Amino acid sequence: MRSTRILSAVALFSLGVCGAACGSKDGDTDSDTNTGEDGTGGDGSTGGDTGGSTGGDTGDGTGSTDELARFSFFVTSLEAMRELSGSQNGFGGDLRFGEATGLEGADKICRTIAEKALPGAGQKVWRAFLSAAKASPTGGPVNAIDRIGEGPWYDRNGRLVAQNKAGLSSARPSGDAQIKNDLPNERGEPNHQGVDNHDVLTGSNKQGQFSGSGMGSTCNDWTSSVGSTGKPYCGHSWPRSATNPTNGGQWLSDHQVPGCAPGVNLSQTGPGDGTASVGGGGGYGGIYCFAINP
Repeated sequence: MRSTRILSAVALFSLGVCGAACGSKDGDTDSDTNTGEDGTGGDGSTGGDTGGSTGGDTGDGTGSTDELARFSFFVTSLEAMRELSGSQNGFGGDLRFGEATGLEGADKICRTIAEKALPGAGQKVWRAFLSAAKASPTGGPVNAIDRIGEGPWYDRNGRLVAQNKAGLSSARPSGDAQIKNDLPNERGEPNHQGVDNHDVLTGSNKQGQFSGSGMGSTCNDWTSSVGSTGKPYCGHSWPRSATNPTNGGQWLSDHQVPGCAPGVNLSQTGPGDGTASVGGGGGYGGIYCFAINP
């Protein structure tokens, strides 16, 4: 009987030693797969970086789900236009950007800038708010207002620009008061930045429809960078008067630019600086970009 008890004790002791040794091996494995504080891995690749909700960073460089879902409007910044054109003077009136037509190229410019600003946003269908004289399938005009979907549209930071097309038809868009009088660029920043840069090409009237008497009114449907080609209409991304938004405040169609040549003018020179360029009246040939499926 005593021998049986001694053998049982020895067996239990052996199991304890083996359990400790085996446990140390399992502990090494746990150390390698450290769950971290979020319980999903020490690198947070599927936990903490997501923010725990759809509004957090997805951790793959694409920004948050909410940001991607809403981002659907911006004014192209001077920096972006210079980068894509490869010129300090920007594109001028030729917006083809490697595409067959000016409208296709301008849409590509919007898509490219959107993707750079918020990775993943380039998967949306982006449209430049530009009218054209003879770009329809039948050779007739194309109206900018018909190219951009039905809304709503939001800036890079999720602020409402307008709920629908009716909200775009006033002197200033009907959205968030924080941005309506200084429309933001692709980074969600006020585009004014203390310089005279508010001329934004549209080729449109105040209803967002083609405005002009021929191809020259849209720089040959956005394929010409020759100054004398024409004088397309532009809108103002911010009003001329901060205290009176009705003074030079029409965001879709305020006046004609001096010409179609590339050019940047950031100084207040009234009707223009004497050059037949898209920026001659105070700007750089920027465009408005809308996603049709925000």
